[in-house]
Amino acid sequence: MTIGILGGGQLGYMLALAGYPLGLHFRFLDPSPQAPVGRIAHRVTAEYSDHDALEKFAHGLELVTYEFENVPVEAARFLAKHVPVYPPPEALEAAQDRLNEKTLFKKLGIATTSFVEVNGASDVDAAAKKIGLPAVLKTRRMGYDGKGQWVLRTREDVEFVKREFPTTPLLLENFVAFQRELSVLAARSRSDETAFYPLVENHHRGGILRLSVAPAPDLSAKLQRAAESAARRLMEELNYVGVLAIEFFECNGELVANEMAPRVHNSGHWSIEGAVTSQFENHLRAVMGLPLGSTATLGVSAMLNLIGEVPEPGEMLAIPDAHLHLYGKSLRPGRKVGHVTLRAASFEELKHRLAQLPGFFQRPEFCLAARPIATAG
Repeated sequence: MTIGILGGGQLGYMLALAGYPLGLHFRFLDPSPQAPVGRIAHRVTAEYSDHDALEKFAHGLELVTYEFENVPVEAARFLAKHVPVYPPPEALEAAQDRLNEKTLFKKLGIATTSFVEVNGASDVDAAAKKIGLPAVLKTRRMGYDGKGQWVLRTREDVEFVKREFPTTPLLLENFVAFQRELSVLAARSRSDETAFYPLVENHHRGGILRLSVAPAPDLSAKLQRAAESAARRLMEELNYVGVLAIEFFECNGELVANEMAPRVHNSGHWSIEGAVTSQFENHLRAVMGLPLGSTATLGVSAMLNLIGEVPEPGEMLAIPDAHLHLYGKSLRPGRKVGHVTLRAASFEELKHRLAQLPGFFQRPEFCLAARPIATAG
């Protein structure tokens, strides 16, 4: 039984690794001849707009899924004429445009930031007056890992943006003074079975996720219920199948939805070693119509992204219950090339193991002085 996956990056790589023990085979399509999945599975190198290539790719597949949310919706819809596609193209369409995404949150009663559409430099003043300063100007499409975002704090910032206005549709949101960033991963199967992982606390630097702690320290049942309720509403509205991630801000004990990702997610990588069933296996179970696996945690975990460079493996693996994942990518600044997960029985023990990390990890970008590591116990 062969599963087709659009995109050949590390998320697809980890999906395949989770699927091989289930007896699954994989075929990937990616425009890049260097996509890392070529090391472990058959990879078709073609553009997503190439209908002939898409048709050949779909031949003999059980179904198609995807590993990143910027797959062109048109490609997903074309494939859906030949083979089931999960999550449905409608989920891609909702997540790819921030205006659509925020409007969907609002429609479903999911708290989100105040927002207004900005289509040109002439709209900026009125938008800033409505939203107020500080505010965040974002491109409606793309903008992964913090790209395509500008914080407007002063009138000078507003005037600068008006002079240098990007030639793309934008959205202005109010700037949220949050206590912390959280995310939830949910899975929904073809038989409507659902499963939820605990909220995870995330820390970013330079717009890129650096550290996730799972479960989030000081996690209340109220917050977990709110996250699960939001995810359930979205999945039911979109007739969703697969793993869905939602990123939130915690503000005064309440959740404010920031954005969603219709796929397995970076903040869920800890689940490979830190949960009974990883997000990758549960995504495959969901799209195959198999029973979902337990999302119970195995102690507590910290996941650190490796951005642009990697540690010396021997030093890393000398730490008890440390797990190193390298993606087979060439090294360059700003690129996710691997991650490390540490697991422990308690937050206190996790804090101790993080302190044992080699000097490579003691730089500010790894956020090891962040609140959950410094104060959890």
